[in-house]
Amino acid sequence: MNSVMTPVVPSPPPSASRRKGGVRPVCKHCGAPVPDRVAVTSGGGERDDGRFCCAGCAYVYRLIHDEGLEGFYEIKDSAIPPVDAALAADGAWGWLREAQTAAEAAVPTGGAGRAAELILGVQGLSCAACVWLIERLHSRQPGAGRIEVNALTGRARLVWAAGSGFDAVELARTLQRFNYVLGAAGAEEGGKAAAGRAGEPEGRALARRVGLCAAFAMNVMLFTLPAYFGLATGERFTRLFETLAMAFATLSLLAGGGFFLGRAWRALRERMVHLDLPIALGIVGAYAGSVYGWATANPENQYFDFVSGFILLMLVGRWAQVAAVERNQRRLLRSQPVAERVRVWRGEGWIEVAPESLAVGERIVVAGGQFVPVEGVLAEAAGSPEFNLSWITGEAESRSFEAGRRVPAGARYLGPGTAELRVTSPWAGSLLAQLVAPVQVARKRELLLERVIQIYLVVILTTAAAAGAGWWLATADAAHTGAVVISVLVVSCPCALGLAFPLAEEWASVALRRRGVFVRSADVWTRLGGIKRVVFDKTGTLTLETPALRNPEVLDQLDGEMRAALLALVQDNPHPVGRALHEALLLRGAGAALGGVVEETVGHGVRLGEWTLGRAEWAAESAAGAGQWMGDAVLARAGRVVARFTFVDAVRTDAADEVAALRARGLAVAILSGDEQLKVARLAAAIGVGEADALGGLSPQEKAAWVEAHEPAATLMLGDGANDSLAFDRAGCRGTPVLHRGVLTEKADFYYLGRGVGGVRLLLEVDAMRRSTQMALLIFMIAYNLAAVGLAVAGLMNPLFAAVLMPLSSLATLAIVAMGMRRAGG
Repeated sequence: MNSVMTPVVPSPPPSASRRKGGVRPVCKHCGAPVPDRVAVTSGGGERDDGRFCCAGCAYVYRLIHDEGLEGFYEIKDSAIPPVDAALAADGAWGWLREAQTAAEAAVPTGGAGRAAELILGVQGLSCAACVWLIERLHSRQPGAGRIEVNALTGRARLVWAAGSGFDAVELARTLQRFNYVLGAAGAEEGGKAAAGRAGEPEGRALARRVGLCAAFAMNVMLFTLPAYFGLATGERFTRLFETLAMAFATLSLLAGGGFFLGRAWRALRERMVHLDLPIALGIVGAYAGSVYGWATANPENQYFDFVSGFILLMLVGRWAQVAAVERNQRRLLRSQPVAERVRVWRGEGWIEVAPESLAVGERIVVAGGQFVPVEGVLAEAAGSPEFNLSWITGEAESRSFEAGRRVPAGARYLGPGTAELRVTSPWAGSLLAQLVAPVQVARKRELLLERVIQIYLVVILTTAAAAGAGWWLATADAAHTGAVVISVLVVSCPCALGLAFPLAEEWASVALRRRGVFVRSADVWTRLGGIKRVVFDKTGTLTLETPALRNPEVLDQLDGEMRAALLALVQDNPHPVGRALHEALLLRGAGAALGGVVEETVGHGVRLGEWTLGRAEWAAESAAGAGQWMGDAVLARAGRVVARFTFVDAVRTDAADEVAALRARGLAVAILSGDEQLKVARLAAAIGVGEADALGGLSPQEKAAWVEAHEPAATLMLGDGANDSLAFDRAGCRGTPVLHRGVLTEKADFYYLGRGVGGVRLLLEVDAMRRSTQMALLIFMIAYNLAAVGLAVAGLMNPLFAAVLMPLSSLATLAIVAMGMRRAGG
């Protein structure tokens, strides 16, 4: 290593950092708010006053520089996922090995120019810098061939020559060190390929519509401008230009207007008033009136340029809104831990199958770090194998299971070896199946906006009808009366609703993304408006998954050989204690690990030659030594204790400040946990949550029942594990910290990065800005329509005036959005 890391005095709390200069420090690697400060000392002794949110980010930051890849930081986005995967134990890559073997077997023998190909999902992709980094890491692999990484779809395509020596598993391990996790591309990849465009994301389809309509709008303007510059009616090319303008406007209507017409029609069939309804009405009214003007050779009624321009602007607003949400949805792998294939004994050998196909009585095997997919009885085993149940119960500590005892589905086996179980319950109908089952949540209706649209439609239609009747009675001129009615419908097109409203939401999404909060659900803004209560899970949400080392100074007292041995014992260990020590070692710039094979004595600890790490009574051979060094874990050499480590739940740094801020906003705060009541009460007291609002020992069903009994539509639920899933399904709004392949990311309305919980308050603050901005837009819309429709009713509107007025009003709405959302930091 070219640099080492040493701890320095912790930085002031977030509130103090925010006050100083008004800027809160962010992590130099991921851009998340920094709860603690870490200084990086180069090999030459020069100090870089760097800040990192966690040991993982400090580790990857140093690793990137050591590998000569610091160009990554010159092109990366301001916020990327913080490091989690790089600190996790090495993944189970058997599926990837089999996928590579199958891909190479599919290459015809002796086929010149033929190469093996594999498409994989990539977790952690966030920007072009990630693509750049992955491509360079891939190029360093022996026999690598070619890689194509798509940050938009979260997919990577590997192409290599069979027999070249390329190892996809080694690539996966390398990428994991840099916080990128490879996974199966998923069934949807093949489905989309077969379905063609029918299965493509809505954002991509809208982008194609925008491109087409932009071309059509420019052509309409090309053939409309001559009339504005003096081409008189009856001249040689006038009729041709009018016909071409109508033709391109018709194409624009078909390519882009149909999107709004179809959605408005479906909303009407469901007896809903949707934002697309006034947009569709404006498009139809302007186009129909323009066709009438073309048919009667009356240029005063031809608004084809307005039609094409209006459709383009509305599509741009809708695309921006959809694209922001879809980008956040693609950042994580869709596959969940329980969906992994499991090894089962069938016939005369072990095969891998999906958990859904397991039958009662079959024998299955899980490796260290893997999840038990279905309930089973532990077979004969030496000692007492340990399982961690935090994923399903919220309990942080692991449990020992004797042979013959039932192990619940969702338990994580802690050990580098394997455990054999006999299936006692099928997947279907199990609690775990309920916890991970996808739930379709009905889109929440925004009643206030629907009411505004209803009033808008009634006023505009009534005004158009009244103006037409008035002009007919006064002049009996059908052509002029028609021109007035058409001009009223044209100038009242809702640019503020159709363009600026979606833009305000997209602006809010971008501002949040830059500060580590990612919106996944398009209607999260509607849900946030009625929130009265914020409910937190404990383990993994208010606390970190990995416990904190209470005496890190012990690591500084170890010599190089002791550190190398300790690193070897913990670097591939999935146990929370092992992960905590691994993180602490990385924070201090741990060097190379001691060589050798690590063996585990289940229920006690791990051994590497004469080195042991585990419970004191096991690691230390002498009774006197054990008594002196009683603690959570000890490191011993040849039975002689050399270090003791004690651990405590690591509460997220800003939890107390954020809870106080949420309560200051008038929100109730509660904790629902499956962990022991005593631990929950202790945490609640530390962060300022009332004793009556901190409930422990709850099952997933009890959590869901509590939410159901406390205004679920007004509840914002924060959780990270499958045990929160049922409560998630009932809460009005749901969020989760971005954890390594968390089960709730597919159900969450938003997720947030970093080691704190400040993303929740940030989301609420940005939403308040968005609401005030949209209220300003409504006021502007009313004022604009009073003026523009008044001119139209007075007979003072014409196509040229309307063509100028529309972009000016659109620019005004954009300025309102920019001013209203500037404090969001977007």
